[in-house]
Amino acid sequence: MTERHPILIVEDNDYDFDQTVRAFQASRMANPIFRCVNGDDALDFLYRRGEYSDPASAPRPSIVLLDLKLPGTDGYEVLEIVKADPELRSIPVVMLTTSEDERDIQACYRAGANTYIRKPVTFDGYLEAVQRLEQYWFQIAVLPDGNLPAP
Repeated sequence: MTERHPILIVEDNDYDFDQTVRAFQASRMANPIFRCVNGDDALDFLYRRGEYSDPASAPRPSIVLLDLKLPGTDGYEVLEIVKADPELRSIPVVMLTTSEDERDIQACYRAGANTYIRKPVTFDGYLEAVQRLEQYWFQIAVLPDGNLPAP
């Protein structure tokens, strides 16, 4: 991969975020990673509001890894907003969550999630998941340009 597609990780749990980033580093992915800790923060990032008004500090992500269970505006609500917006809906959203509830899985896919992944328990599990995510989303799939203008 020669392009550096920005990745937005929306994750409130520091341990889960650190495991994901460590797995990206171990697989030698060089994509710029940005973090939001709740749904409201993610929406500000995506719409370039508040502290994210400068496009340099909030580039349009090529993919979003979105936790479902977030404080405030939860991941499901963020997913619905992103997929309802003509300017954002082309950004792939990967749900990365601990929920195994079939209702959550169905609701996310109905709302437009591109993939639903259960968070691995071990670091080896994170590493395997990230390697597969990298292989599909960054080597096989063609992602939208992360430099699209803000809505």
